[in-house]
Amino acid sequence: MFLKDHNKTAIVNGQQIISYKKLLTEINNYSSLTSDIKAEKIAIFCGNRPEWIYALYSGWVNSSIVVPIDYMSTSDEVAYILSDCRPEIIFTSEESKAVLEKAVEIAGYNPVIMLMDNIKESAADEANITFPEFNMDDTALIIYTSGTTGSPKGVMLTYQNILSNLYSVARDIPIYTADDRILVLLPLHHIFPLIGTIVAPLYAGGTMALSPSMSGEDIIKTLQDNKITLVLGVPRLYAMIRKGIKDKINKSFVAKTLFSLAEKIDSPAFSKKIFKKVHERFGGHVKDMICGGAKLDENVARDFKTLGFEILEGFGMTEAAPMITFTRPGRVKVGSPGEILPGTEAKIMDGEVCAKGPNIMKGYFNRPEETNAILIDGWLHTGDLGYFDDEGFLFITGRKKEIIILSNGKNINPEEIETKLSDYELVSEAGVFMREDRLHAVIFPDFAAIHNLSIPNLEEAFKWQVVDNYNGKVSPYKKIADFTLVNEALPRTRLSKLKRFMLPELVLKHDKEKTEAEHEPDSEEYQILKNFLKELKNIVIHPSDHLEIDLSLDSLDKVTLQVFLNNTFGTAFKDEYFSKYPTVEKLAEHIEQTKTKMDVEEINWGEIFKEKINLTLPKSWYTYSMLKFLSKLFLKVYFRLKIEGNKKLPDGPLIIAPNHQSFFDGLFVSVSLKDRLFRNTYFYAKEKHVSNWFLKFMANKHNVIVMDINKELKQSLQKMAEVLKKGKNIIIFPEGTRTTNGNLGQYKKTFAILSRELNIPIIPVSIRGAFEALPKGSLIPRPFKKIRIKFLDPVYPGDHTYESLTDTVFDLVNKEAQKNYV
Repeated sequence: MFLKDHNKTAIVNGQQIISYKKLLTEINNYSSLTSDIKAEKIAIFCGNRPEWIYALYSGWVNSSIVVPIDYMSTSDEVAYILSDCRPEIIFTSEESKAVLEKAVEIAGYNPVIMLMDNIKESAADEANITFPEFNMDDTALIIYTSGTTGSPKGVMLTYQNILSNLYSVARDIPIYTADDRILVLLPLHHIFPLIGTIVAPLYAGGTMALSPSMSGEDIIKTLQDNKITLVLGVPRLYAMIRKGIKDKINKSFVAKTLFSLAEKIDSPAFSKKIFKKVHERFGGHVKDMICGGAKLDENVARDFKTLGFEILEGFGMTEAAPMITFTRPGRVKVGSPGEILPGTEAKIMDGEVCAKGPNIMKGYFNRPEETNAILIDGWLHTGDLGYFDDEGFLFITGRKKEIIILSNGKNINPEEIETKLSDYELVSEAGVFMREDRLHAVIFPDFAAIHNLSIPNLEEAFKWQVVDNYNGKVSPYKKIADFTLVNEALPRTRLSKLKRFMLPELVLKHDKEKTEAEHEPDSEEYQILKNFLKELKNIVIHPSDHLEIDLSLDSLDKVTLQVFLNNTFGTAFKDEYFSKYPTVEKLAEHIEQTKTKMDVEEINWGEIFKEKINLTLPKSWYTYSMLKFLSKLFLKVYFRLKIEGNKKLPDGPLIIAPNHQSFFDGLFVSVSLKDRLFRNTYFYAKEKHVSNWFLKFMANKHNVIVMDINKELKQSLQKMAEVLKKGKNIIIFPEGTRTTNGNLGQYKKTFAILSRELNIPIIPVSIRGAFEALPKGSLIPRPFKKIRIKFLDPVYPGDHTYESLTDTVFDLVNKEAQKNYV
């Protein structure tokens, strides 16, 4: 019924080639080993491997119900399933044996355990296989749902349920053919990959290739080596692939232009030709990509279409074995999971998608009440909200149980918000739930992007660059009221569905104050590191604290830590190590393994500033003073610019420290300086802002020193120190970034370190009105706005500490900000 000899290769598993004849022989071999037991149910508990397939079909040959179990399950989770359905035989592997044995002990019964690694291959050379005469309503599979809302339920699927799906994609609409080669990637205990990458391909006479793992290298190698034609994956897989491709495209002007052109032309043939290398990277033979398990982001679908790939999205659930709708080749409608399965009925009842037909399950095993709640008059109530358009295409708008209803009656689909948040470069994934009648986001940062962008402070970056930016683009009732950063991936099922019911618990766990009872390593390295971090941040330190999320180390903290590790342990700590050893405990373990000494030394910035560095100061060109004159003229005409206190500035060297309100702040301050002071004053600019030859030329001729103060803070401080030691002045914005709300931000103590160690006075500068004239994110400044630049009295380092000097300058500028205009 499901399987016959097609006289060709059936399975490729690395170097192992298994023909249909060999497959049938081994199924016979497995079925003969257990036929005497007359098992009502058999379970399979192992990872993807050919023996998994042998066990599956051998169960059906022996008229047994097959119960696949997630090989990543814990012993308690396995015991729950064993206790619920009590299979008489369990096939497992050496790798999963220990977990299974413990699960059997918990379940309290003695099934027959068949260790696949010990089953010898058959010496027979025959391909005859006889399936029994099935009653189509007999249960073929019990699939335990992953449980996005609670404990798993056993879904009873009949032979008719399975065949209705097979007929739809391998007979009525032949997506699967004998010529196809399918990538087996997802875990087979789920109905989607079980039918989509095993049962359907073998039914059609195709060939399947097992990927050794989910790693990118293994996937690409399997695609290329086996000339794969069909890829079956979940939305997160396609999102990750798309992100990798788009990152490369965005780095090239030519590639970006071609991508935009392909998007406009919207021709598969043109896209395949333009992006031939991308197709070759995937093996050069992929005709269709199949997606299920969750809703596909429309942007992902569009971008793959632009690249010349069709993603055939489907909709369904385990209870439908698994399809209710699917996309036909050549009829892709972005945002829709396609049209109804042949022979199946579907309609919308009170906004909910409901289905009826030969693909719908018999019910939940041992759960009559829950069966009756979801199967009403033969109609499966999916719990998904949606609608059909005029052409019969389904569109899903959300999950009925996950729709958030606010106290004002507004309905919110959290997936919509999560998709938008996940589009931000800093976000790896996001989950949204309601907390105290307000939307709360749980965000797992993309640490690779964070380090590449040299983000100095995570909390501030996510507050303004992600949450505030998102809030500014949506209706008031969809705004995020609060967010939590977590240092681990969000809880998901094996097919990547978000376990939203676990988000409140995750936040509570994060919010709960840690206690000293947490077990601490007893190594001396850990104690030294802990004491240093405690003094640096003035908080209680725990082994599991994440350096960036829990301790909020900013760029200066990181450099201070790096210098301390080098001085104390002789350990060269690179920037990328913050993601490699993200917690206090892991960092201590790394130190223990790599240290060359252990001698606690205090950080001496004075000594660091004495180190020789290679710095040639840019020379002022003849246009420097002319640019100042023209800029001042423009600013005075365009704005109502008022300058105070600039006539009483002492001779240099000076550290000029203005607050940061707008993109024009550097100009506002520089044009306010007297000519002699102006010619001896230097600015710094990030390398990414001085990328082309013209800007580099202009920087070198106009007192601009190119550096990355977030990424290379130690070298940047040394360069600034060198400028000051040469008797020159430098402008430093202590906040490090422009204000997002007009208020004064936290002052970093970088400028105070320079002042204290080199005994250089600081000139606090108050800028007012610039934020109103050009808020962050605006492109065109608002004319005729009143802007006031006031140079305050010098602050001398004297007996100040770094902290007290920072606070003094902050207080002076903040006090000035509270005054009313005269």
